[in-house]
Amino acid sequence: MRTPSANRVRDEAEKPFWISYADLMTALMVLFLAVMSVALLSVTKEIDDRAGEEIRFQREIDEVLRRFETLTGEERFAGITVNRERRTVEFGGRARFPFAQATLTSDQVDVLREFVHSVLGKIGDEIGRRTLKRIIIDGFTDRTGTYLGNLDLSLARSQRVICALLAASSASKVAISQADADEIKRLFVICGYSWNAQKPTDEESRRVEMRLEFYGVREGRVPTLASDTSALGTCALDLR
Repeated sequence: MRTPSANRVRDEAEKPFWISYADLMTALMVLFLAVMSVALLSVTKEIDDRAGEEIRFQREIDEVLRRFETLTGEERFAGITVNRERRTVEFGGRARFPFAQATLTSDQVDVLREFVHSVLGKIGDEIGRRTLKRIIIDGFTDRTGTYLGNLDLSLARSQRVICALLAASSASKVAISQADADEIKRLFVICGYSWNAQKPTDEESRRVEMRLEFYGVREGRVPTLASDTSALGTCALDLR
């Protein structure tokens, strides 16, 4: 006679102890979903952080542009305007040049020096240093003459502005401090556009503009080497 206990032992031994294929696939799917959820959350957080940084950075750029607009709204700088779309400062008649020349009047030099001195006072804080990469002085000409000749003239006009700002022997009534001069050397660069970007008239085209270039959202500032003030030198251009 077979005992019931013997049958039970044999039945238990014959039962499989491995999990079924369906259970295995279910477990793998759950693990896959968990990993993908974590990855998606990480990517979403990175996108949200980047979007937040861009919004904050754009607000800081808008703040810097607003400071420029505040200056140009003062009576002493009448005629100077800010173009937010192009991020430029347009001087209008306050910095126009005679035909085929790169000379500035004493009044124009005074305005430029006073404006730049005021600008440096507005952008010297952490926001200004974090956002503003450089200030480009763009020179322009009318269409009379050759392209290369006007390219040379437009570059001379932008150079004239820097020379007027840094000339130690300038007869201007507006003083430029050593701190201002160091900032001008760090921030300002020149560029010549020949007769590209024409204004409605030839007279309006003979001008300089100040173009503001900003850092990217995560673009780190490149530290500048300490400048040797004794190596400033002089401009060959006549500063009449």
